[in-house]
Amino acid sequence: MASAVIYHNPKCSTSRKTLELLHAFGIEPDVVQYLKTPPSRDELLGMIRAAGIDVRAAVRKREALYAELNLADATDDQLLDAMAEHPILIERPFVVTPKGTRLARPVDTVREIL
Repeated sequence: MASAVIYHNPKCSTSRKTLELLHAFGIEPDVVQYLKTPPSRDELLGMIRAAGIDVRAAVRKREALYAELNLADATDDQLLDAMAEHPILIERPFVVTPKGTRLARPVDTVREIL
């Protein structure tokens, strides 16, 4: 594998399992701890589009901040703005490889791009 990037939260079991899967395939990805180094709004939109999902699928709806910000009826633009400002709202992990981008939920989804 030429390269891979995982947008990772080490506290998230799904994110840790995805990183383990990459390692099992012999891939040593660039690990971006997105809470410390969040993607820009444009980068986030690019990953969402590349993954073939809608913006709402990329939002952590169980996060308390989601309810606090009243995002249930938000537009895609409002959701993107909220995720850019509060990266805790970004669903994880996103994995980017030369073969594509996936939101690894479930983890095995990432196999499609390895």
